[in-house]
Amino acid sequence: MTIEQRATTIELNEAEIPVIQRKGDYAIVAITKHGVELARRLHRTFSHGDLYYMGKFAKGDEQERQIQLFNGSVRLLLPALWPAYKGIILLISLGAVVRMIAPLLQDKKTDPGVVVIDDKGEHVISVLSGHLGGANELAREVAAVLQAKPVITTASDVQKTIPVDLFGRRFGWEWESADKLTPVSASVVNEERVAVVQESGERDWWMHDTPMPANIRVYSSIQEALADEPQAALVVTHRLLEPSEEAILRNGVLYRPKVIALGIGCNRGTSAEEIEAVVTETLSELHVSIRSVKAVCTIDLKKDEAGLLEVCGKYGWEFVYYTPQQLNQVKLEEPSETVYKFTGAYGVSEPAAKLYTGEDTLLLTKKKSGNVTISVGLLRFAERRGEACPSEGS
Repeated sequence: MTIEQRATTIELNEAEIPVIQRKGDYAIVAITKHGVELARRLHRTFSHGDLYYMGKFAKGDEQERQIQLFNGSVRLLLPALWPAYKGIILLISLGAVVRMIAPLLQDKKTDPGVVVIDDKGEHVISVLSGHLGGANELAREVAAVLQAKPVITTASDVQKTIPVDLFGRRFGWEWESADKLTPVSASVVNEERVAVVQESGERDWWMHDTPMPANIRVYSSIQEALADEPQAALVVTHRLLEPSEEAILRNGVLYRPKVIALGIGCNRGTSAEEIEAVVTETLSELHVSIRSVKAVCTIDLKKDEAGLLEVCGKYGWEFVYYTPQQLNQVKLEEPSETVYKFTGAYGVSEPAAKLYTGEDTLLLTKKKSGNVTISVGLLRFAERRGEACPSEGS
């Protein structure tokens, strides 16, 4: 059964998991008369949701409105919805939902967000994957549509403090490891001494309309934070840590902000393997994490360079290219007549990295290795607005 065959009804049974083909990001599921009325109302406004309810409540317009009917226990429908949707909205009692989803739980990094709505539509409860799965935000959105009260129990949201598992997520920051997420989160909500060490990345990460709690203190360096002996730490840096700094991670989470721009020039037909090898070797030499790379920048002559496109695709990096005229507007340390002869630009990697970062100084001006020339730039951000600001030097 597919989602296009709306005139028919999914017959649920123990023998097989039904086949569904989602159209939206969220599944809305109802099993009672009042629940169906609420679900239909929500579906009208919540256009990025797919609606499922029991066949006995059919209204006759399900095919037209692309609503899927089903017969049998909703428990047998959930295994099909679980891996397919970003979030699942259930108009079912909370206790029943807990029992039904228990066998499906795997990991908070992969489980969908689950939201439960009571039969009168008075409360919208974030049940599972409140942060990483987005259930808290989903509950707020659904509550706004139904004019209901969102019920959020996540401690960091209630206390208006830092959600450790979401810290910097809106900027694309990545964890180096998730091992300490739980104990560090406990330190934050239990008001222990927590250090936020920020060496790079966006500065406007505080999301609440209240002042930062007194137990959280911001530092500009790891050594400065270590001197105060915090009980937990959130460290934001593009650097590879020195052995003397590793102690900060005994109860700490290391975040990699997206602040590195790679200016790359290469000969036509250079393999992705060679480009990747030069990138990893260069970043290692600079003691910079590859997780902090945001973009690869080059000349527009290379916009179809297969090796560059393959490397960017592998790592999910932004691929940016500039015209020779744009590149020639940048002051270079060593303009090249040879490069100009072949490209119309006096340089590729260096000016491309400088254009992207808006900086006059780079972490690495230029290095040639085999068929690849690479430059490395660092994005800097203003203290409050998250805007690129003038360089203070590398």
